Amino acid sequence: MNTKDFLRLGIPLGESTRRATDFVAKYILRGGDKTRLHEEVSAIIANPSAFVADPLRGELARTLLTAPPPPRAEPVHYRQWGEGLDHEAVLQMGKACRLPVSVAGALMPDAHVGYGLPIGGVLATDNVVIPYAVGVDIACRMKLTVLDLPLRDLTHKGDRLIRAIETETRFGVGASFRDRRAHAVLDADWSVSPVTKQNRDKAWSQLGTSGSGNHFVEFGSFTVHSRIKDLEPGTYVALLSHSGSRGTGAAVCEHYSKIAVSQCPDLPSELKRLAWLALDAQAGQEYWQAMELMGQYAAANHACIHHHLAEHLGAQVLLDVENHHNFAWKERQVIGGVEREVVVHRKGATPAGAGVLGIIPGSMATPGFLVSGKGHPESLNSAAHGAGRAMSRTAANAKFNWKDVNRQLQQKGVTLISAGLDEVPLAYKNIHEVMAAQSDLVTVLGQFDPKLVKMAPSGERPED
Repeated sequence: MNTKDFLRLGIPLGESTRRATDFVAKYILRGGDKTRLHEEVSAIIANPSAFVADPLRGELARTLLTAPPPPRAEPVHYRQWGEGLDHEAVLQMGKACRLPVSVAGALMPDAHVGYGLPIGGVLATDNVVIPYAVGVDIACRMKLTVLDLPLRDLTHKGDRLIRAIETETRFGVGASFRDRRAHAVLDADWSVSPVTKQNRDKAWSQLGTSGSGNHFVEFGSFTVHSRIKDLEPGTYVALLSHSGSRGTGAAVCEHYSKIAVSQCPDLPSELKRLAWLALDAQAGQEYWQAMELMGQYAAANHACIHHHLAEHLGAQVLLDVENHHNFAWKERQVIGGVEREVVVHRKGATPAGAGVLGIIPGSMATPGFLVSGKGHPESLNSAAHGAGRAMSRTAANAKFNWKDVNRQLQQKGVTLISAGLDEVPLAYKNIHEVMAAQSDLVTVLGQFDPKLVKMAPSGERPED
């Protein structure tokens, strides 16, 4: 018998097939009847508990008892929003839905390829968390603040707003403040995992900063279509930011992804990046607490940015709204007609439960939207988190040039403070098409039009 024979009998690939090979070799060396091998192996598979103490069959039996179930032959149900999505992203979603721990999924209209789970992928699992289904930039977040500044300041006092951004924010890999920001998140328990404990000082130095890639801080006009909390319909000055948990979040992801892979040795190679941690095991509990802390930290980053900018300008806050993506939540969802608790991973997807407010940005020259979720059960109460990339960063750098891009930005009335060429508008999908594709997921309450945009300078590698 060989590995193919073992797989046909239902033995998981990996440690179990290795133990099966050892059993066959020992069985034959001890003079066992070769014609009975199929029967012998089948008996162990059928009832491994009966053989755990057997000196010849015990190792195979014990491995079978502890082996995770193999990937599903067919993926669990998931629904896709939008047409013409990136083929590789669709394949990634299908692979994720073949995991034995997956129970449901959804793919948003901004979807494109990611590590493990595609960006725009939503995956519900049973009592496990998948580090790469959360993402490297844990708890990447949007925050919108409406200020009481005169609308004319966007054009008449643009230099003042630009100075405020450049004074009160930092961008890029390793960006930090010499005079560190203060926030209550520093009083949280950073010893919940060895990674967060080790990186607390680094996190403090980066508090109130943004990373590279698609992270930004920008001023623009915000048009309210209908009353939002205490804010009446009209057009206002608003501040919009996008950033996450910086270097500490990336360190958490890297550490626990390696542990997850080591604990799922039998996963096929194409599913390795989707290795999981059981939430009733120590590593899973550590990761979950570290992820929650990174959620608090990402929120603190935005809080510092918005507080210091408003204070710098002497402005009052009229409204603020924020939301995570790249996160996992324990939620009750209806799966297959039955309500149950699951772990919902939203990698580049916005929570969109009924009445839940969220922010879906476009690009540096296209609108973003403040939305209210409709609570669509097949989307697992989710929506897109942005326009989504239309091409890779490498392709964008090769295709575009600043002369043409600057002409386009000028036509849109956008002043770009800094950014990489891989972040230009045409590197992204049409945000209006993305929003149209998810009209059953969210209601648009307001529109943000960027005017003064700050991103990491060219040459910074993306963090998310």
